[in-house]
Amino acid sequence: MTSEKTVAQRRATTAIGATAALIGWLALVELTSGILQGYYVPLISDIVKHLGIHDADYNWFEAAQLLLSALVVPVLAKLGDMFGHKRILLIATVLTALASWALAFSNDFSTYLLAFALQGFYVVWLPLEIALIFDRGRRTGTAASRTRRAAGLLVVALEVGAIVGAIGAGLLFEALGQNVSLTLMVPAAAVTLVFFAILFGVPESEPVRGRTLDGVGFLLLTLALLLITSGLTFLRINGVGTWWVWALILLGVLAFVPFGRWELKQKDPAIDLRVMRRPNMWPVQLTAGLIGISLLGAQAPLSTYAGTDPVNGYGLGLSAGQRSILIGAYLISMIVGAVLFPLISSWLSPRVTLIGAAFLVAIGYLMFLPFHLQTWEVFLNMAIAGIGSGALVGALPAAAAAAAPRGQTGVATAMTNTTKTIGGSFASAVFGVVLLTGAATVTATAASLFGYMLVWTICGLGALVAAILLFFVPRLAFADAEAAIV
Repeated sequence: MTSEKTVAQRRATTAIGATAALIGWLALVELTSGILQGYYVPLISDIVKHLGIHDADYNWFEAAQLLLSALVVPVLAKLGDMFGHKRILLIATVLTALASWALAFSNDFSTYLLAFALQGFYVVWLPLEIALIFDRGRRTGTAASRTRRAAGLLVVALEVGAIVGAIGAGLLFEALGQNVSLTLMVPAAAVTLVFFAILFGVPESEPVRGRTLDGVGFLLLTLALLLITSGLTFLRINGVGTWWVWALILLGVLAFVPFGRWELKQKDPAIDLRVMRRPNMWPVQLTAGLIGISLLGAQAPLSTYAGTDPVNGYGLGLSAGQRSILIGAYLISMIVGAVLFPLISSWLSPRVTLIGAAFLVAIGYLMFLPFHLQTWEVFLNMAIAGIGSGALVGALPAAAAAAAPRGQTGVATAMTNTTKTIGGSFASAVFGVVLLTGAATVTATAASLFGYMLVWTICGLGALVAAILLFFVPRLAFADAEAAIV
């Protein structure tokens, strides 16, 4: 009996060591993901000049990348569940590397648009990584808690990468003689190197055999997402008065009806709606969408507000460098949230900690309503919201993985990304419209205070609704299998 116990302990120790090594390699992947997310933003003005286009045209690049990521992430995640998550992670990395190199050699709008959109394949990295870690953790009986801790570390790597990318881009641009092509080769080289880190350092997961790809289901899902996300993109560009934009969004929503009917008839559906409607799953997916409103949609308004001249009666009047420091502080607060989440989850419970994180996001944005005139007030609000957001970025896909049955962790984690993207697209479209509501009193180009108030209210109420929804999650949800039995 003692011998069997010793063997079991050795196996557990070996599995823990293998998981730690896996997390280390995947942290390099997320560091690179962060670099991609932070690198291009400081160079936007220079890239626009390099391509010979207008500033407003850059919005099309971001919209195309968001659209492609929303469409391909569920499909790639399902393929990961079927054939192995490492294999699909490698394929996504190759596609991202090729697109990144293409960006470096792009000299016109069309080529850059295509390359920037295809670079969006990196968005599937985190869902596949969470699935890999959860699969490894199943062998120890502590998959849920290990995945939460690992997700926190991955988010730390992601945010550090974003900071490094944002700071490094400007410095490298100057060091390379303001040569755009040479500067854009740096992130391409980073993605290329991380391919080999995955190839040699990451072990393959154990896919469930006998799975099939529901092509019709994914086609219907793609059609619905394409209509909704493109409609939201055109809403931001054409405004709320364009009737056909609303028609696109409505058609996208209605397209989910035949999708749902088809999926419920399939033995191995593209998205298992029976799993998605479980009490430990649907609040997580809806929370991802609601948090996406502030996480992906509020950063640009916060930056423009910080730069607005106070002669208007609001705004901070910060320079570009000062705004960068403010955004950097926000990213650091997200790192703090990512680190604290697994620790607090072990003291309380994952469910309670998720609820607390969502409340922090709500409090942070609603505090903008009375407190927004001083720099320290804005910093405090962003720090509170950032801690909650940082916790949720890694916690939501980890929670989805814990709630999913074996063989569906990839799709479940990917859906948190898809709903987050839809929430962010909705926010970008709506915020672009509401910031034009009213008029600045002095500076003609400044957005109205009412518009900013509306943005903060939408972000705060969205997070508040998410916190309330998480109360519907069962008390022992997202716990380790061993803890759930007790």
